[in-house]
This record gives sequence, structure tokens and C-alpha cells, in this order.
Amino acid sequence: MSSSQPWYGTKRWQIRRKQQLQQQPLCALCLQEHRVTAATVADHVVPHKGDYDLFWHGALQSLCAHHHNSLKKHIETRGYSSACDVDGRPIDPKHPSHNFR
Repeated sequence: MSSSQPWYGTKRWQIRRKQQLQQQPLCALCLQEHRVTAATVADHVVPHKGDYDLFWHGALQSLCAHHHNSLKKHIETRGYSSACDVDGRPIDPKHPSHNFR
């Protein structure tokens, strides 16, 4: 268990999470793919990796469970998203295919 795990159970986090989802009720990554999906997760844009300041003060984005549990982890591993728009083009400017244009 990571050292940040207990922070997720605090009232302070529950308030911050609720505020994030109220301000951004739709999944940010679904919107990039031109889909509308309700967000259920307040995700740290920059992974906090147990850093207290990043956990409590780092930027958040709203995500659906699918993107948080799959795509976001792949992005953190690879350094870019492989998600595509409705025409099949990668939407992440960091995707290697953008280097060949």
C-alpha cells in the first residue's frame, strides 16, 4: 500500500474530489475523443507518487473509471496516449506519429 493511500479516505479528500467532479462533471479524456461520459474519478494530472504537496495542491482532472484505470496508467508508462479521434488520428501531440508529419 502506498503512503498516500490513507489520504484518499479523509474528509478533506472527499470534499476536494466532490468539488472537482462538480466543476468538471464530464470525463476530460472522453471529451478529447468527442464522446460525452460522466466522470467518476478526480485524477491527479501529474502523478503525485506519495508527494504531500502534489496530492493536496496538484491540478486535478475529471475522468471516467475506464480512462482512469486503463488509459491513464498507459499514458504514465509510455509518456503519451494512444487514443484516437473519430477519424482514427492520435489526439495526443506527444504520440510518436506526430513526429512524421
